[in-house]
Amino acid sequence: MSNSATDRATIPQTLWASRGRHTGPVPEEVVRRTLRRHKESGDIDDFTEPPTPQDATGRVFEARWRAAGTVTVRARLTLVPLTGRPEEHEWRLVAEAERPWDEAWPSPATLFWPEGASGEGDDGAWDHHATVAGVRFRQVNALPADDKEMRRRLRAAAREAWCVNVVVHEAMTPDERGRLPLARLLPPGLRHRVVEHRAAPHQLRAVNWALRDLGVEVPRGGAVLLPPDPAPEDYDSREHRVRNVFLDGSEPVELVAALRHFVALPRPLPRDAEEALTDLRENWTLMTLEEELQRERRLVAMYAEALEAMTKSRDLYKQAAEQALEALSAYRDVPAPVLPQQQRPASRTPGALQQLTRTFERLKFTAKGQRQPAPAPDGSPSGSLDGSSNGTTETDRAGGTAGADHRDGTDRTDGADRPS
Repeated sequence: MSNSATDRATIPQTLWASRGRHTGPVPEEVVRRTLRRHKESGDIDDFTEPPTPQDATGRVFEARWRAAGTVTVRARLTLVPLTGRPEEHEWRLVAEAERPWDEAWPSPATLFWPEGASGEGDDGAWDHHATVAGVRFRQVNALPADDKEMRRRLRAAAREAWCVNVVVHEAMTPDERGRLPLARLLPPGLRHRVVEHRAAPHQLRAVNWALRDLGVEVPRGGAVLLPPDPAPEDYDSREHRVRNVFLDGSEPVELVAALRHFVALPRPLPRDAEEALTDLRENWTLMTLEEELQRERRLVAMYAEALEAMTKSRDLYKQAAEQALEALSAYRDVPAPVLPQQQRPASRTPGALQQLTRTFERLKFTAKGQRQPAPAPDGSPSGSLDGSSNGTTETDRAGGTAGADHRDGTDRTDGADRPS
């Protein structure tokens, strides 16, 4: 069981909400007949059945009346067939008043459904609990004899946040007046939002064992209200426990006070109840001429605000476009930046330059020596340009080989040509 309700909206004090199941045939006919009767008697101002989409399976009814003669109440009932059980329908009823709800006002359920006693044919089949089988609003719901089944029922009922569940323990076997439901003694505004669970005298220990997980306990001969799920942070179960409930037909004053205190708590609004309330506020169709005029004025104001916002957006867009064009023009007028030149390779060192110069001079001198060969001793031209230091003579031109090896760049005379 969750202990936090921070993620839920709270139930407005102007809201009356309840839901249940109708097990009889054609529930929409029952609702139409009941609304028509109340309009003829003046209990309600008007009612309507808004058109529903073609793919919708449920029906919607709207009604409006003035509680206490001056407070306008708008109510909306939705009928949805249950999956797998087309003969049964779930109904959800939300009513919102112009000021906080007063328990003395008529129950909205009795303006949509017949107020006759439970069990009157089809008209009495609307007061079944929405999720817990075998439980009804206007009856005394005896707890099961099996302890585990009792525990399952109470836990399932506690998860139903649309209604208030009260567990009453019988101190002794009551008479005929004590066996009547306490709902008939409650104020009209609470009558169809309270489910009464009754524990027999010998079930005190079993029922408190079943309530252990919910953190509450019923006194002997008393009553306790099941906490909401999730419970508010400041919820105190002791404030919703009644020491004595006299089952003698008298008004249960302490129980009524506990119920009023419980309903006034900022309890979390169920998800489906929040959706139903939103539909009531946003999709309401049963309007007076003054309400239609106010709605048209709100629409005109909303359209004017939207148009003003669009105009501002257009002006801002135009201003931004002009600034962008100015920036682009200024960018085009700026000369292209001078990029830094690539770094040249490092110059050669002076020593390397001198060495290269000597090499070129040596080659130059060698080429010059090849163009001016030295004369032979016998006066004939020599075909040898031998400059090697090993004293080897080259063959003459008749031998077909001519060459000179000047390794050190100087001319030398072979020893065979020297005078003896």
